[in-house]
Amino acid sequence: MFRKLAIAILSFSLLAFNANAGSDGNITIKTDQPKEIKDCFEKLNRATFAFNQGLDKAIIKPLAEGYRNLPDPVQRGTSNAVKNLSNLITIPNNILQGDVKLAIINTGRLVVNTTVGLLGTIDVANKMGFPKYVKEDYGQTLGAWGVGPGCYIVLPVLGPSTIRDTAGSFVNVLGGDPWYNASAHGNNEFLSKDIFIVSKTLSGVDFRANNIESLENLEKNSLDFYASVKSLYNQDRENKIKNNKRGNIEVLYKDEQDWEEIDSQ
Repeated sequence: MFRKLAIAILSFSLLAFNANAGSDGNITIKTDQPKEIKDCFEKLNRATFAFNQGLDKAIIKPLAEGYRNLPDPVQRGTSNAVKNLSNLITIPNNILQGDVKLAIINTGRLVVNTTVGLLGTIDVANKMGFPKYVKEDYGQTLGAWGVGPGCYIVLPVLGPSTIRDTAGSFVNVLGGDPWYNASAHGNNEFLSKDIFIVSKTLSGVDFRANNIESLENLEKNSLDFYASVKSLYNQDRENKIKNNKRGNIEVLYKDEQDWEEIDSQ
């Protein structure tokens, strides 16, 4: 029981950084900002942000640095596998957003990569010419339905969020088990909760490892690191909700949903 709790806490710690920065190079905030989201709980948010920074320096960053020392094929296979599993959250959100065609494509991607691609470690679908994969989650679906972001909040361990995205995260967690209990091989072999937790932990480690320099540069060059992360998070979420069709904010991705840099004009 204690082992599972420890893994879960670590997993949430790592996932906090899935929304914090890109992969390499300097990050600067664009002068054309999206509509400002109210920071209703700024004092509490800043205190929580400082706590999360301490957690990152003590646990998360050292793990990410160790992960970077693994052979490239291991890192690439891990990244492909966790991205493949994320289809199980993306597919229902494709349907909820009314894009049944994309849901069918992503289902095909999941089947091909899970079988021929050795549980997703090899992105066979990409080699076959499948369309570029774009992750979706329940927070994005709520935004696509017209639900406003509400106040900006920083969650302990989980990091930057908004009222809307927090509500979506609860659906992700509550809805995660049913979607992750999909058959891996079509023969009643189901993915367990432990595999679900491990996949999320590996996803967090992989993302953080790709963003070590970006976060360091952002912190070093920011007069207010908290404000920079908040602005970057809000821009990224708005861009994702609008499916990268916006014209006033440019987000370059290293790996589909990972922000690489937001260039200033």
